[in-house]
Amino acid sequence: MGAPKQILHVDLVVNGTAYSRDVEARRTLADFLRDDLNLTGTHLGCEHGACGACTVIVDGQPNRACLVLAVQADGSEIQTVEGLAAGEQLNPVQEAFKKHHALQCGFCTPGFLMAASALLQTNSDPTELEVREYLSGNICRCTGYQFIIDAVLSAAHKMREPGTSD
Repeated sequence: MGAPKQILHVDLVVNGTAYSRDVEARRTLADFLRDDLNLTGTHLGCEHGACGACTVIVDGQPNRACLVLAVQADGSEIQTVEGLAAGEQLNPVQEAFKKHHALQCGFCTPGFLMAASALLQTNSDPTELEVREYLSGNICRCTGYQFIIDAVLSAAHKMREPGTSD
């Protein structure tokens, strides 16, 4: 018979909503978001932090939710892909992905959207090389990446000059 599961309490804010829950000490943030909060946009691919599908923003920094324990996020502010849009209104990064056909099967898309959003929060005018380097930890098996890069650069332009179309 194994040791009893250790249950700990977490308080965190996800997409602007405060949550207070008891969680198993070994539960990943990805599983917590998906199973406990029903935020299934955080995808699980490799579960080793290599593919980037589970990327979320924790306290302003992109993180692999499969590598972070929910208890490590206690007291944190988290943004998931569900928190990008304002109701039915897509944010500029989502709009650019749509406009530039930067997705195919869509499995990797939430991770790319979150990583791109994190990049554009810290660098509003990235070069193509900077975008490529920043997103290099996210893997897509469908698109060939160029449309994703084009979308991020387009979103950056739109965010800098909101009245323009690109």
